[in-house]
Amino acid sequence: MTDADPAADGRPRCAWATGPWLTPYHDTEWGVPVHDDRTHFEFLVLEGAQAGLSWLTILRRREGYRRAFADFDPATVARFTPRRMEKLLEDPGIIRNRQKVASAVNNAGRFLEVVDEHGSFDDYLWEFVDGRPVVNRWPHDRHIPAVTPLAEAVSADLKRRGMSFVGPTIVYAHLQATGLVMDHVAGCFRWAELGGR
Repeated sequence: MTDADPAADGRPRCAWATGPWLTPYHDTEWGVPVHDDRTHFEFLVLEGAQAGLSWLTILRRREGYRRAFADFDPATVARFTPRRMEKLLEDPGIIRNRQKVASAVNNAGRFLEVVDEHGSFDDYLWEFVDGRPVVNRWPHDRHIPAVTPLAEAVSADLKRRGMSFVGPTIVYAHLQATGLVMDHVAGCFRWAELGGR
């Protein structure tokens, strides 16, 4: 990454989308509807890793996570042994937190159970919004909630299924990131591109 700020193009963006990491993520990924299980698993791992940290911290380690967690293949991660998890705790490319690493491995197994039950994790998750993104019209970032009833419902179900690091705030971040909820502010150029009207 360079130090040049892609936001210098003058297009209006959500207030948080600044710098060489957050701007491209905002412009190309955040809020785009995801229909790929591996991508959903990636965001579950990354959002769980973010707990107590900034998203920028996680984005800077994203490649490290891809290497450490088998390019986010849940079937492979679910088979990680205690020895493999111990090695991960020595990897400077990820957040070396024992609970978060153990959670990612546990959640991979629970993720696969959801796939067995619903055909895909994507089908399971999109059922919560009847297959259509929730499109909000927030005037400013400060109006966007950290938790919603939708996030609470998804969180409760994931916890019931044995997942961890899936509290309502983490789940809402996941729903926003994967486009089930479109929370670009109304003045952002991505709002109209992603269905705002």
